[in-house]
Amino acid sequence: MRRMADTTIGTAAARAAMRAARLACVAGLALNLSACFRPLYGPTASGESLPALLAGIQVDDIAMARDQERIGHYLRSELIFALDGSGQPGPKRYRLKLQGSESVQTPIVSTTTGRAEAGTIVGVVKYSLENLDGTKIITEGVATSTATYDRSVQRFASLRAARDAEIRLASVLADQIKTRLASVLSAKP
Repeated sequence: MRRMADTTIGTAAARAAMRAARLACVAGLALNLSACFRPLYGPTASGESLPALLAGIQVDDIAMARDQERIGHYLRSELIFALDGSGQPGPKRYRLKLQGSESVQTPIVSTTTGRAEAGTIVGVVKYSLENLDGTKIITEGVATSTATYDRSVQRFASLRAARDAEIRLASVLADQIKTRLASVLSAKP
């Protein structure tokens, strides 16, 4: 009986030792990997604050297709506020060029009326961040998003819902572009 108790105690001690070794291994890996990540809004590689770098971006007018200028206006306003919401004019170091398009898809059609019951606005924006004189491209990319709205038989309600969807779409696209620009500028020496 005593031998069985010693074996059980030895097995429990071995399990505890294995558990402690695993925990130490996980803690060691977590400590090693913690140096790989840099907080987005923490200190930048250049030593400047990220809000100051973002505030130094001049947002140009957005080149949009004909009859799509409204979403370009919303997007530019959202970007200006997202990058520098202070309202104080400051020196600009970068120029953000944008070119966008939007399309409306109607995936849901009523079988009784033959009318679309919902619309989805798809926005695609190509952006390019350059230095102020335009001689060097710092980053470029494409931001894409969608916004869905309900269509009604009432014309004004449908127009207002579509406009609200454009505003939501512009906000999401501005957030995407701001985050991508912040990640590039925070790592730039």
